[in-house]
Amino acid sequence: MDNVLLLLTNLPDAQSARNIARHLIEQRAAACVNILPQCSAVYQWQGKIEEANEVPLLIKTTESAYVRAEKIIREHHPYELPEIIAVPVVAGLPAYLQWVHAETLN
Repeated sequence: MDNVLLLLTNLPDAQSARNIARHLIEQRAAACVNILPQCSAVYQWQGKIEEANEVPLLIKTTESAYVRAEKIIREHHPYELPEIIAVPVVAGLPAYLQWVHAETLN
């Protein structure tokens, strides 16, 4: 069994966050997507300091489903350069991790 991953990305609004979350679940690229409350982001982009409100997503998937998940995020993300970060899950409730695997089988 391959590793479970936690993917992080941020969207500019709740509607685009829900859109990506639904695509990920419908295409079995993720088992679960948490849409968090809007937060503030400060970053540098093209030589200029920017401030924006963003909606974070916590995406539970597997290494095997990562390529599908990344493709979906890139296809539906409105940003020119979307944040897509994968963090390996090193431990978790075994039954939950098995559920993530089962939900992301293609």
